Parts: sequence; structure tokens; C-alpha cells
Amino acid sequence: MLDIISIAFCYLLAQAIFSNNGIRFNYEDDVKTLINTIIIASITFEAVMGILHMYRNMVTFENGEDYLKYILGCLITAIIVTIIEASSTLRINTMRVNALAFILVSMAIVGYRVFVRTVRRERERGKEKTDGVKRNVLIIGAGNASKQLLDNLKGSLKNLYHVVGIIDDNSNKKNALMNGVKILGNRYDIPRICKEKNVETILFSISNIENESRKKILEICQETSCRIRVLPSTKDLIKNRSIMSNLRDVQIEDLLGRDPVKLDNKNIASLIKDQVVLVTGGGGSIGSELCRQIIKHKPAKLVILDIYENNLYDIEQELKFTYPKENVEAVVASVRDEKRLEEVFEQYHPYLVFHAAAHKHVPLMEGSPLEAIKNNVFGTYNCINMADKFNVKRFVLISTDKAVNPTNIMGATKRLCEMMIQAKAKSSKTEFVAVRFGNVLGSNGSVIPLFKKQIAKGGPVCVTHKEITRFFMTIPEAVSLVLQAMSLAKGGEIFVLDMGEPVKIYDMAKKLIKLSGFEPDVDIKIEITGLRPGEKLYEEVLMDEEGLTETKHDKIHIAKPSEFTMEEIEKKLEKLNKVLDEEEKSRKESKDYEGVNKDKVKKVMMEVVPTFRAAEHQ
Repeated sequence: MLDIISIAFCYLLAQAIFSNNGIRFNYEDDVKTLINTIIIASITFEAVMGILHMYRNMVTFENGEDYLKYILGCLITAIIVTIIEASSTLRINTMRVNALAFILVSMAIVGYRVFVRTVRRERERGKEKTDGVKRNVLIIGAGNASKQLLDNLKGSLKNLYHVVGIIDDNSNKKNALMNGVKILGNRYDIPRICKEKNVETILFSISNIENESRKKILEICQETSCRIRVLPSTKDLIKNRSIMSNLRDVQIEDLLGRDPVKLDNKNIASLIKDQVVLVTGGGGSIGSELCRQIIKHKPAKLVILDIYENNLYDIEQELKFTYPKENVEAVVASVRDEKRLEEVFEQYHPYLVFHAAAHKHVPLMEGSPLEAIKNNVFGTYNCINMADKFNVKRFVLISTDKAVNPTNIMGATKRLCEMMIQAKAKSSKTEFVAVRFGNVLGSNGSVIPLFKKQIAKGGPVCVTHKEITRFFMTIPEAVSLVLQAMSLAKGGEIFVLDMGEPVKIYDMAKKLIKLSGFEPDVDIKIEITGLRPGEKLYEEVLMDEEGLTETKHDKIHIAKPSEFTMEEIEKKLEKLNKVLDEEEKSRKESKDYEGVNKDKVKKVMMEVVPTFRAAEHQ
């Protein structure tokens, strides 16, 4: 009804403007002409709007695209009215009247809708509950993402946030305006601006940026006491068009500054596609990520083996839900159980085996050295023998930088596993290889989840030593490089992953506290607790006697092969087996099921692994 009234009024006004004497309703012809025009225009416009489904729109949520359709409807109406005038004897208005009427009708129909939308939205905003205080926000980046952020912050969120300015490193943009907000300076101005403008929140809205540059900007942001929120990568943004919903808190991974891993997916896929792949320890942090990445390459069957059924169930259900067409088998079994392993290998005949099952917690293994030997050493030995017996194409051992000049039982067991791999590769058709890397962020054994729990409880955050350093990478990055190393293997190699620069755990704790919105040693205390059993200050990636050979992948290197034979390894395992039997027998005879002669176990371990030297503080 409002549209018809608008059309009638606008045609009346247009005719009045082009009439020398105005509209004189005592002339019958003038009245007929006006009525005919209004009727034809109204019917035409209503028909066009019906075809375009415009009357189903909720006026409050209409946008520019909808307004263009209204203008299009007005244009079509004016054209049809003009055509009728030219092709019939019906008395209607002239072409110039129709042209002016088209402009006036377009302005009226769009104008009152904009007015209604504005009034309704302002009424809704008035109903929003706020604390009456707007939070000052600084936006980093003057691109398309920032434009969308500003639309949200100055629209539906304007009662909550006040944008004080924008930061951009492009000097040509300084002092320019974006949606009415001034670009105040570059990254180095962030601390000053945050202090002067009392900024509470920094929104990092550059989605397409190199990791190193992202890291440097975020480190500058950390000099402030502001909460920092970031947009993810462009790829992640595409999945969800809502900019505000994509904002997340800064994570410690953002501060590593590591570039994404570039993989030869074609080579990896050629080995995995249509083959049976077995992952031991598949429920763990590394094992489960291996499963996630392996299944993307469409194996004939993915067999996930783990003794802990809860984690095993979780990854099985996740993969079956995400990849319903892929064949996933979950197997509850222990790598210690040779007979059970034989059943699994005989049933599935895997083409590739990724051996991630292991006890990895250094202090716990110092307290239970026999368990570390049983699981890590003899569990691996069982898997190696089964792989050899059932003609597995390639066997990949997941190793650790703690295997380099180990000072703890866990590291020593993993070094012995590497020795077994290299020795077995000399006498087997199976290609046995190991992949060695450091700590992974977010894994079950990582310090990051522990620090987060301590921060959530109000502290203190416990660091064993102020100078302790570790190599870090993300779980997906580590696993991607494991798959790449697997594709490069020929047998007998120890692949060493480029872990980047070592990171001080103390500095990481400080950053994590700041990322959580607190001030280190003010809001959350950092407590130095002393090195734990078996722990050393610095982890190494290569053994002293090892050289390093480059591969075609810049982040993967090969350690020089050690000269071990399987006969020598068997003798070493006999020594370990003997000490295991003696300790079990001693415990039963004395009925002291808690007591283990740890010194004796370590002494034998040092004989078996020449590079193992127990830490002096033990």
C-alpha cells in the first residue's frame, strides 16, 4: 500500500513539474491521463516485485542488493509505461514525465525502507543491555577484513565498542580514513597508541600475512596490557564468512613464527592410497594426528592400534564421522603382547606401519624404568619383528630429540629403538626408518596444557629452570614432516626434522600468561621448581658422532647411519631381559612390589646405550 501511495504521489509531482499551469483537475483529460498512468505503473511495479519475491523481505535486514532490486523494479515500470504510451491510444503521461517519475519513485520507495530499517534497528540497540562503558578497540590492518570488522563494530556492536584507530605498516595510508576511523601509524606505534587511547582490546585483522611478520607484530602487541584477538588464515576465513565469529584469542603457536610446511603430497599419496596402513599408539596426540592426515590420502584401510580404549574410541568415531566412506578399524592391543600383535599383522597385512606407541613422560619413566624398557624397547622390538615377518613395505618409528645423548631412561630407550631400526634395516626387506623431532605444542606431554591449567587456577606457573630450552613445533607440522620423511625413506635412515630455534620455557610461560590477560609475577607468579629427574637444560637434535645429510626437503635431514648389526642388538636386549627377570624375581621374593633397583637398571642401560649418561642430580 505504501508503494502504491508513493507511485501515485511521485507521478502527480512529476506531472505538476512539467505542466506549465500545474495540474488542473477540472480538465477531464488531465485526470484521466494521471489515473491511467498510476494504475499501469502500480500494477507493473507490483508484478515485478512479486516476481523478484521482494515482499517476502524483512525490512529490518534489507541491504544494498535488495535496494538495487527495488530500483530495477522502478526502471522496468518506467520502461513498460513508456512502451504502452508509444504503442497504444491510451492517454498516459509523456516520456519525460515517466523519466522524472522513475527517479522520484526510486527515491521514495528505497528512502522510506531505509528510514524504517534505521528506526527499527536503533530501537533494538536501545534494548541491548550494556554496562554503559564502551571498550576501546585498536584494529591492526587496513584491508578488507578490517572493513568488515568496522561494519560490525560500528553497527550492531557500537554500544559495546569504540574503535580508537587503525594500525597499518603502509606509510601511504597514514592519516587516511576507513569508514570514518583514522589510520594512526605503523606497528611500532602500537604501545604508545594503546597507552594514550586507553585501549583494552587489540584486534589483529590481517589474515593473509607471513608467519614471521605475524609473530613480530604480536610480540609488539604483548608489550601492552591489552587483550589480543586475531583472525585465522585466509583459508579458515573462507569456511566462515562471519569475521567477528572468526576472531580468536592469540595462541602460543602464533608466536613461533614458523612458515607452513610445504609437502610433496603426490609422493605421499602414491604410497598410502589403496594400501593398508597401521598406526600403533593411534589414540595418542601424535598417533591420532597421523591418522587424521593419513586418511586424507584414501588408504584401503586404516588400522588404529592402542591399549587405551578411550582415546582409541575417540579417534575412531572422529574419523568415521568426518570420513564416512573410508575404512577405519580400531584394535585394542598392547605392543608388549607379541602374540596379539601377530594376530593383528596376520589379519590385516599392513603395507605401511607408523609406530607411535611409547611411554614418553620423562619423570614418570625415571620412577618406573622397567615399564619404559618393556613398552618402548621390547614393544618396538615386537613390532619390528612382526613387520619383518609379514613383509611390511615401510616401517616408521616416531623418535625424539631426547634420544640424543640421553640423560634419562625414556631418552635411552628411544635411542635403543633407533639402533634397532638401523640394524634391522640391514637384514630385512622391510624399509625401517626413524623420524626424530622435539616437543610438540598441545601434545599430552607438552608443558602448554599444564601451564594453561595453572593459569586458570590463578598460578603459580611452575618452570623447572629459568634457562631451560626446548625445540617446539605444532602437532600437524610434525606429523606432516613425518609423512614426508616416510616418502623419502629407503631404509636405515634416522630423519631429523628442522625444529627451528630453541625456545626458553621461562619466556614461553611469560608469553602464555600475557596471552591470558595477566601480568607475569604480578597477577600470576612464575615459580622455579628445579630440574626434574632425568631432565636436562638443553635438548640436542644430533648425536656428536653423527653427521647431517640434506634431503630434497629443506626441513628434513638424515643423520649418519650407525654401525650396528642385529646380532649386537640381540645381545643388548638379552642384557635388558636379564635385568628385567632379576628385578621381577627380586620383587616377588621380597614381596616388595614397589621397590626396583633403579641404579642397577640404569647401569645396564648405560652399557646397552653407550651415549646414555644418567643426570648428575639423580
